[in-house]
Amino acid sequence: MSFLTSLRPTTRLSPFLLTRTFSTTPRSHLARMTIVGRLADAPEIVATSSGQDVVRYALGTSHGPKNNRQTSWWRVACFAPEGGLRDLVMGLGKGSLVYVEGDCSMNKFPGKDGSTQSALSIVQRNFEILDRRDARAEEQAESE
Repeated sequence: MSFLTSLRPTTRLSPFLLTRTFSTTPRSHLARMTIVGRLADAPEIVATSSGQDVVRYALGTSHGPKNNRQTSWWRVACFAPEGGLRDLVMGLGKGSLVYVEGDCSMNKFPGKDGSTQSALSIVQRNFEILDRRDARAEEQAESE
């Protein structure tokens, strides 16, 4: 019996084992997502309740066979300050192919009918243009 009682302390998890020994950063509740898709419309600038400007846009990704293709829509927010990156994003037109990497989180809120709704929020961290459609050139072509 003394052999079994000597094993008992080692079967309990110590606080040391519960910590993240491979990282010095705190545990994050965000997930990282990578999306390659086309812009649903031109990006827009929206002010938050604190007065900070946010660039918002939607991406569409398609999957499945050609005869049964399905599209998923993703809403992305970019908190880039005024400058190069923000101007680059704002200059993109509908249909531009982009690579977006960002942090995502699931938010729950009450719906119009009283039921609980959920939405995936993506905050852009990395951004690359794969195929550019210039919004300004499209506007000039439409006006002519």
